[in-house]
Amino acid sequence: MPLELDLGPAAEKFRGELRDWLEANTPAELIGMSADMAQRADLPAVKAWADTLSAAGYMCVSWPKEYGGAGLTGVEVAVMNEEFARARVPRVTRGMGEWLVGPSIIVWGTEEQKKTFLPRIIDGTDRYCQGFSEPDAGSDLASLKTRGVIDGEEVVITGQKVWTSGATAANMMFCLCRTDDSAAKHAGISYVLLPMFTGDGAPNGIELRPIKQPHGVSHFTETFLTESRAPVTNIIGGMNNGWRVTMTTLGNERGGHATTQHVEYTKQFWEAVELLRDKGRTGDPIIRQELAWAYSHVEIMRFQGLKVLSEVVARKEPGPAASINKMFWSEYAQKFTERMMNARGAEAMLIEDGTKGRYVADRWTSMFFQHRSSTIWGGTAQVQRNIVGERVLGLPKEPDPSKK
Repeated sequence: MPLELDLGPAAEKFRGELRDWLEANTPAELIGMSADMAQRADLPAVKAWADTLSAAGYMCVSWPKEYGGAGLTGVEVAVMNEEFARARVPRVTRGMGEWLVGPSIIVWGTEEQKKTFLPRIIDGTDRYCQGFSEPDAGSDLASLKTRGVIDGEEVVITGQKVWTSGATAANMMFCLCRTDDSAAKHAGISYVLLPMFTGDGAPNGIELRPIKQPHGVSHFTETFLTESRAPVTNIIGGMNNGWRVTMTTLGNERGGHATTQHVEYTKQFWEAVELLRDKGRTGDPIIRQELAWAYSHVEIMRFQGLKVLSEVVARKEPGPAASINKMFWSEYAQKFTERMMNARGAEAMLIEDGTKGRYVADRWTSMFFQHRSSTIWGGTAQVQRNIVGERVLGLPKEPDPSKK
């Protein structure tokens, strides 16, 4: 049995209140749906559930109360994720707006920017996609070439982005552009909240080319920006200060879910056990060994989450150690879905609905395809190892081959 911790009377009081609320409000049609599936599903029931959560104050819960959040502590957020998992209902969020853009605005935005942008994230008016990576600036993000030029009260952005997550469902992009060519590599970059459409609904100089994955979906796009315009007041952190804002965003991307990430993977593990047991495959010693490997990794993830949670309670910033979390969970997810494909055998290659004349991957095969990118986005596994080696372990940087 997992080690249960006493999180204190305040956390347990919150747990009881939330459990009662979930029992009274959980939509039956979403029971059993994962949070990831819900975030990607364009279903009326998911939208209605998101609106219910927002009305009850369960959206953007870690944001300060003065900015529309619930002001929950790290412990309370951990409790919240545990209770949603116990109820087997997805904890729908406002996606990148909630866990990447909002926290960056809270840290770096002016009071006017906070009043303007944060409520629109909470109520779902603005849905964000991430305009960071470029064809020649992925892991080396600071070498981006997209240009931003000031034209009166607007910044005019031209360039190309790639692997733009969530672009087809978004109406806003948090976009990095170079606004000072004469500055050093990490300077001269600005962080802009860019509308994807003009006031009349036309594209704001933005062309999206979806990148189709093997199972037919397009979570990413190529994005072409041609004189896309945003008010200068949409620059967060000030002109040419975008790199510092980006570090806040990436810190949330790589470490923001460390305290509770194990909850979803624990649920996924036991679903895998149930599936393989139903297929009569858990007696195979190789399958049992694979499941033991998965269970131990999920438990390591849980204890690492507890360590991060203790740092949150102590008001310590995770810093570069967040790279350890990103590296660990992404590599685990990739290997676990690979091993589930092998464990299921030929069944994993079957068409779910052959009547449509096309390949329709089931849930497990979809997860396998989805996690091919997990070790790339948010900083590749190789880059994370460099960060851990240099900034956590204090090892010297790798020699530059060009200087030999």
